[in-house]
Amino acid sequence: MNRQSDWQPLEITAESAGVPATPAGLMEFISDSSRIDEMLVREKALVFRGFGVDTDTLDPVMDGLLPNRLAYVHGNSPRTKVGSNVYTSTEYPSELTISMHNELSYAHAWPSRLLFFAAQEPTTGGATPVVDGVAWLEGLAPEVREAFAGGVRYVQNLHGGRGLGKSWQDTFETSDRGEVETFLKGTEAEWEWLRDGGLRVTQVRPSTVRHPVTGVEVWFNQSDQWHPAALGDDMAAELAQILPEEELPQSVRFADGSPIPDEYVVQVRDKGLEAAVDVDWHTGDLLLIDNVLVGHGRRPFTGPRRILVAMSD
Repeated sequence: MNRQSDWQPLEITAESAGVPATPAGLMEFISDSSRIDEMLVREKALVFRGFGVDTDTLDPVMDGLLPNRLAYVHGNSPRTKVGSNVYTSTEYPSELTISMHNELSYAHAWPSRLLFFAAQEPTTGGATPVVDGVAWLEGLAPEVREAFAGGVRYVQNLHGGRGLGKSWQDTFETSDRGEVETFLKGTEAEWEWLRDGGLRVTQVRPSTVRHPVTGVEVWFNQSDQWHPAALGDDMAAELAQILPEEELPQSVRFADGSPIPDEYVVQVRDKGLEAAVDVDWHTGDLLLIDNVLVGHGRRPFTGPRRILVAMSD
């Protein structure tokens, strides 16, 4: 683990836990769910190392750490489902950085926990940076925090099977329009079916939230990841110049409909990465994070890196 701030995740080994260095030893340690709950709120992120967990022994560990494993419904990042509500981490070009974010912070509901598992460590790089949401918020200039105080408006254009970005079928894990509408009716979102078979979803969400247990206020939105100025991806930036904003796969403005200045989202992106602590991966490692208290991202890498992720409420 690379220390870049005063806070860092708590690393738990068989020795520190007082259990055998085996999957069964890890199961023994996490069987006290109240202790894990308290540790996670206090430490914000937990790294489990050296327990010899592999894909064959992963499921019971996930069941122990994620009380109610959730499907990645309404998720906007490209992933592959590989098991019972288990997914690959975001499938994004390996040479690019994925900036800091809280999973599904743009949605009406989000997971409270994320669990990452290193099925295959990368050859080089590929750390998962994690950032304390309080530090991220406090690192932003006062004028930026004030500008975002009213919230943000996200717009998704989901194609119907062919087009840019994700389809609505992949996003909602169904090809039934009725199921999609039933889901969206409970999210305070606005939506419309487009003539080309696509779906446009508009949502107004807060820029910060308070943790349900500690009450601390944290930065909690994905404005920089939805804004072309902060993408850091030449192809995406070029796309934003070619297509009108209302036709982009995703876009963002302030809640009142006014544009977010480029320099604001660049500051949000950069301050999150600057405050982050890198969790380096070794095959078999697990990382459990409180998805409200902690944002996460990904550093560039080489080699066959394979990180699996699951989430719970």
